[in-house]
Amino acid sequence: MPPCEAFTPEPRLAPRPPVESGAEGWNEKDCGVGLAHVGALVGTLVPGCGGRRARALVREILMKAGVGAEDVSDAEVIVAELTANVERHAAEPYEVRVISVADVPIWCEVVDGSPDTEKVEVSLQRLRAQGTTDVPFLAEDTLAENGRGLLLTYRLSGGRCAVYATTTSSTGTPGKAVGFALAVGGRG
Repeated sequence: MPPCEAFTPEPRLAPRPPVESGAEGWNEKDCGVGLAHVGALVGTLVPGCGGRRARALVREILMKAGVGAEDVSDAEVIVAELTANVERHAAEPYEVRVISVADVPIWCEVVDGSPDTEKVEVSLQRLRAQGTTDVPFLAEDTLAENGRGLLLTYRLSGGRCAVYATTTSSTGTPGKAVGFALAVGGRG
């Protein structure tokens, strides 16, 4: 496995329409929906240093799009937590994807090679059942030891997050994604 600093993802075809070149280390999948340009930038993550790589790639994209510093910071925390979760609990490959509409990044997801979504769904359902994003960190709560990344994702995204089945771009095999809405414009 190459060291983190030397790692550059190889261009790979995804199970989506044509490939165009994107930012360094990314592939753009042009999904052309209606009149709006919808694109997905995909970065492959190396186990052991995926969080650092994911943060850097998400930061680069959001800063180029003019997203505010606080919102960029929140997205970095979320993507780092989700990447730590997949490295600890899920099978490879690991990817980070940023979905854009008309060149505005609106959604980010961390993908892994484990297709089972049940545990993450249960955790997100528990958080939603609280009816607020001000969910406290409780030492007795099972989320205190496992699921803090999901708790932070839920809180920092204002509850705009989800888990769903997907296909990995690098291998075309079934996997899952945990995604969250990115702050755009005046939305926080």
